[in-house]
Amino acid sequence: MIPSKYSSMRKMASLAIVAGLALAACGGDDSSTSETTKAPAATEAPADDATETTEAMDATEADPLAALYEECQAEGAKVNLIALPDEWANYKGILASFGEKYPDVEYPVANPDASSKEEMEAVQTLAGQDDMPDNVDVSPAIAQEMVDAGLFEPYVLSTDAEIPAGLKDADNNWTAAYYGIMAITTNTKIAPVAPTSFADLMNPEYEGLVALNGDPRESGAAFAAVMAASLANGGSADDILPGIQYFADLKAAGNLGGTDVTKETVLSGETPITIDWSYNVPGLAAELEAAGITYETNFPSDGVYGGFYGQGVIKDSPHQACSKLWMEHIFSDEGALGYLEGGAVPARIEALTAAGLVTEEVKANLPPDELVAQISFLTPAQIAAAKAVLAEQWGPMVADA
Repeated sequence: MIPSKYSSMRKMASLAIVAGLALAACGGDDSSTSETTKAPAATEAPADDATETTEAMDATEADPLAALYEECQAEGAKVNLIALPDEWANYKGILASFGEKYPDVEYPVANPDASSKEEMEAVQTLAGQDDMPDNVDVSPAIAQEMVDAGLFEPYVLSTDAEIPAGLKDADNNWTAAYYGIMAITTNTKIAPVAPTSFADLMNPEYEGLVALNGDPRESGAAFAAVMAASLANGGSADDILPGIQYFADLKAAGNLGGTDVTKETVLSGETPITIDWSYNVPGLAAELEAAGITYETNFPSDGVYGGFYGQGVIKDSPHQACSKLWMEHIFSDEGALGYLEGGAVPARIEALTAAGLVTEEVKANLPPDELVAQISFLTPAQIAAAKAVLAEQWGPMVADA
């Protein structure tokens, strides 16, 4: 729901960080040092230095991320991020925890509300510049386009063994940190009876009130909404056309509004009924309450659809090590629990559950277990086929009709 990202789409124990290897210092003018003065240094002082260096090396081996952190510092201690709205899956909290863990590493977020397509375009247009994105958070469709264009630098996470095969690229170009389910969220001040299904959205009482989070040809959230609607209307993972027809009918009925979903449109009441990821609601709960807005989130009973977003290191970006450090953070226990707090399902949910970190309180913002169990992610081939149909049919059937 809330941010327009994709609409134009916290390890509870902190990692031990080694600030830097001990460096041997030269205490005089080497050119004037005699052989006799060098001898004690070789037998005494270096012994301490060697001990310090050995200890640092042992610490680095104990924590493999320590070396990555050192590399990050050496390359400028900065990671250029893009399209991470505060409300989206609790990125505000996840970013803050990254800053607390690595206080000397900058993490600017460019164009927070950018779509997945715009993220890819930024990588391409800013290539070779200091401000080009080092990492992205994109829909599966755009992730595949970026793979095909050779834009990723493959990277194997330290937690890779705990991530299901369906949530990562076979060649480690990208890995998905989280996923969610399509939901219908209703401002009950404006629409007192909240719809619970795609069929309900056709009711005359919702005239002009229903909004998609963007254009499904560019937006991962809107793409997912059309696929969910297809499942609700006789379609399948291999047939998105019924979903396109559904939105054509919804528009013809006058129920589909023309405003994209943003934080501002939700708080102002411009988009009272939104079809969006369920994890975009918790991050705005406090502001909705402060604005006196009551709301209800329902998972459409006739079209359960789940999808993920993939993150990856950008090839030849200026801060490779810092980008990998960011990846390690969002896939750590701390990062994963940050997604949980925002209502997103982390990729490592099974490992977290086995470790006893997923309490009932932590799960409060998640979709019901029985719905999560129904999720079956589309394959790259299915996504490509659906995008082709959308590219051909969305304009004449919906957008331009």
